[in-house]
Amino acid sequence: MEKPNSVMDTIKTVIYAIVIAVLIRTLAFEPFKIPSSSMYPTLYIGDYLFVSKYTYGYSKHSLPLSIPLWEGRVWKGELKRGDVVVFKLPSDERIDFIKRVVALPGDKVKLIKGRLFINDKMIEREQIEDYVDRDDAGNPTRYKQYIEDLEGVKHNIFEISDNETFDDFEEITVPEGKFFAMGDNRDRSDDSRRIVGMVPMENIVGKARVLFFSHNNEGAWYKPWTWPRIIRWRRLFSIIK
Repeated sequence: MEKPNSVMDTIKTVIYAIVIAVLIRTLAFEPFKIPSSSMYPTLYIGDYLFVSKYTYGYSKHSLPLSIPLWEGRVWKGELKRGDVVVFKLPSDERIDFIKRVVALPGDKVKLIKGRLFINDKMIEREQIEDYVDRDDAGNPTRYKQYIEDLEGVKHNIFEISDNETFDDFEEITVPEGKFFAMGDNRDRSDDSRRIVGMVPMENIVGKARVLFFSHNNEGAWYKPWTWPRIIRWRRLFSIIK
């Protein structure tokens, strides 16, 4: 039979562990899982990543359940074009989105036939080999693949074509305190062109930093013999750019 002091020590240890876990999640890093293909080829469905909470400072969304203890952001950090960020959907702050920042407050942004313009300058892109993706039924989708240079941040993007529904977007100026975000899978992304709109800085949860795990759907967790082939070994512990 445990002594009262031993029981109390166990309870204290559990409480300390919970407090430390909450502090780490609030102040340092939080894990996220990628549920959609909107950030292909940078992020895949089944990727698990850590988001740094301290990079841009803290808002109510840094706290569990987005407890509104204060307004705006404290200890602000600099948001940059090209950053991949997790944020709360402005129209429903229960939902997390992950996109790439393409325009900052005061920037003019538009798209003409798939080409992105920031402050009247067309963003450079270099076409490389096409990418063919297949759904669960084996049906192929061919993407044109480009290396986009967003002010020195080079990353790959996908385009079905330059004539899709949202490949033309009338010029707007990003308001103060907000940013314009897009998915790297340009024709398969709900972002600031549709659904999302301009994102308030306060809605930022953190910056996507590193992949710590990734898997495909070619096996099952209850079938251990399938594990070696479902893990995307090359993606483990890779830095997100």
